[in-house]
Amino acid sequence: MVITLSIMLVFVAVVALGVGAVDIPALDTLKVLGHHFFPDWIDAPHQEYYSTIILRSRMPRIILAALTGASLAMAGVVMQGILHNPLVSPFTLGLSSAASFGAAMALVLGPVLLGSAYFGHFELLEESITNKNLLIILMAFIVGMSSVVLVLAIARTHRLSQSVLVLSGVVVNYLFSAGISFMKYISDDSALREVTNWLMGSMWGATWGSVTVLIPIVAVCFILMERCAVDLNTLSGGDDVARNLGVNVRRLRIHCLVISAFVTSACLAFTGVIGFIGLMAPHICKMIIGNDHRYLIPAAALMGSLILLLSDTAARVIMRPVELPVGVIMYLIGGAFFIWLVTRRSGRQLA
Repeated sequence: MVITLSIMLVFVAVVALGVGAVDIPALDTLKVLGHHFFPDWIDAPHQEYYSTIILRSRMPRIILAALTGASLAMAGVVMQGILHNPLVSPFTLGLSSAASFGAAMALVLGPVLLGSAYFGHFELLEESITNKNLLIILMAFIVGMSSVVLVLAIARTHRLSQSVLVLSGVVVNYLFSAGISFMKYISDDSALREVTNWLMGSMWGATWGSVTVLIPIVAVCFILMERCAVDLNTLSGGDDVARNLGVNVRRLRIHCLVISAFVTSACLAFTGVIGFIGLMAPHICKMIIGNDHRYLIPAAALMGSLILLLSDTAARVIMRPVELPVGVIMYLIGGAFFIWLVTRRSGRQLA
């Protein structure tokens, strides 16, 4: 399945490079890629702007979508494994509302606290980055991670049991949602519009700089999650069984929660809120290959990349030249999937 998903992902990525506000023929798309990687062997297309569109705009966006989809999906697998709950996702612990609150604070309070410096910019990896965007990214990431700290602090009194972790996540989610509402209430029209756009999620801000930052983060977190796969398989038999087989359940839960929160917060900081990937991809893969986390984590990562890349491509072409926020597409697809998930097989147990 991993090989099949990899081939499908590459195919969809190449197709996505050629569609958008400006359609590029498939042959010219391949020429641009070939000339970029093998300039001595393959000639560039006659239209020079094709290379600019593909290499400077669409390729970083496609890579960002793939990285984000993979991160949310593999985090969803791990969260469902450690909490014994097939309906949880990376957002169960309040990550999305916390990251959104951080971004909202940056957008609403940034101009007040930083003044003219808020609108400055600097160069990083040959990309011009505004102080405003950097502040949004940092605040979304830092506040997103703080939600996990709060959840662990609350659940610590009950030895990090899965039920208390989920309930703690619900509480933290409501707290940060209240903060978002307050930020909206005190914002002006311009800031309110920006907050709303961020909450809908998109790949509009994709740059080679953001991709360069995320690639090592996602790769390291994937390796760390894969190292926990055997223990997660053991934990699927229950906490007592796992303890009897030598698994430190408490440490495993903390370890997996922190890794999942880290990779999710890192991606959401660049894209905004994109829901349901962490719920959909794991369940689709479980129905095909089963519950062995050694294979489920990489398969779900590829499936998440494929789903988000397809959704982002649809968001770019449905109303072109206007782009829809990919979060809107994902909520439509995810909502329908969730309804099907909880009603399939006449209410039998999920997963």
